[in-house]
Amino acid sequence: MFFLRVLKIFIMYSKKAISVLLLIFLLGSSTNSFAQADRDTAVVSNKIVFLIITNSGGEFVGYIISQDEKEVLIDTKDRGRISIPKYEIREMREVKGMEMNAKGEFVADDFFATRYFLTTNAMPIEQGESYVLWNIYGPEAHFGVAKNLTMGVMSTWIGIPIIGSIKYTIPLGENAAIGVGSLVGTGSWAAPNFFVALPYTSLTIGNRRVNINIMGGYGVLGYEESARSGMKTEGTFLYSIGGLAKLGKKASFVFDSFFVYDQSNGMNGLIIPGIRIQTKRDAAFQFGFAAILTNNEGLIPAPIPMLGWFKKI
Repeated sequence: MFFLRVLKIFIMYSKKAISVLLLIFLLGSSTNSFAQADRDTAVVSNKIVFLIITNSGGEFVGYIISQDEKEVLIDTKDRGRISIPKYEIREMREVKGMEMNAKGEFVADDFFATRYFLTTNAMPIEQGESYVLWNIYGPEAHFGVAKNLTMGVMSTWIGIPIIGSIKYTIPLGENAAIGVGSLVGTGSWAAPNFFVALPYTSLTIGNRRVNINIMGGYGVLGYEESARSGMKTEGTFLYSIGGLAKLGKKASFVFDSFFVYDQSNGMNGLIIPGIRIQTKRDAAFQFGFAAILTNNEGLIPAPIPMLGWFKKI
């Protein structure tokens, strides 16, 4: 089986460890819900609720008392009436019913909803937006370079490997999308002759508050056993299921996984449930505990927690 073969290469050849790392990091950024249809505009006490976002990132949710060419007067639940100059307003819109919780509080979209622990989903990063993610094993950055087009780069703290990613999103309405993309990586300065590639397709159902994603791809690993043998390649199909659900204004449940299957060795993979805490609108922290799935021994808890720090840039 491909999975066990890669492990054997890792043990027998120290340089082949680079190839294994490359494959892991391709999986770590490959792809990403429960459908939730938008309800009507939020109305409380016969008044339409509005959201105002300022240029500095401040958020104000409440009823519009009045407005003119210079300013908007909004009545908020937590801060009372506030006058906001129009030149400071970046966005003003009606709040949808699904964006309010049972207590009548506004629950914002998760800016980092395109990402789980190891995989991303089919939803795009908005054009002009970007974020960095500091994982326990290394950094990465992702960019919305055009409408429905996302690109990224990732590595470890020692620069081995270096992985590039690209994804194009095909919207299927407001609550579904297909993602088509690929990741390509190299052993960089330590092993430039080693490479991995992972073309994939993903289907995401949901939105930036609740979603589930199914991904399928084909991972290819290339390496040289010796100068005479030339380049050897191996490949296998990879699968993933991931999802996200906001539990409140700041906390979200995050689930991630990937699997490799063949007839001789059965199912093997990794399962990661966890929690994401939105510390600010443009920053978040997440943690989870992984379990390794083996066909022979079932689930085995992994000894290292999955930790990540998100920051919008």
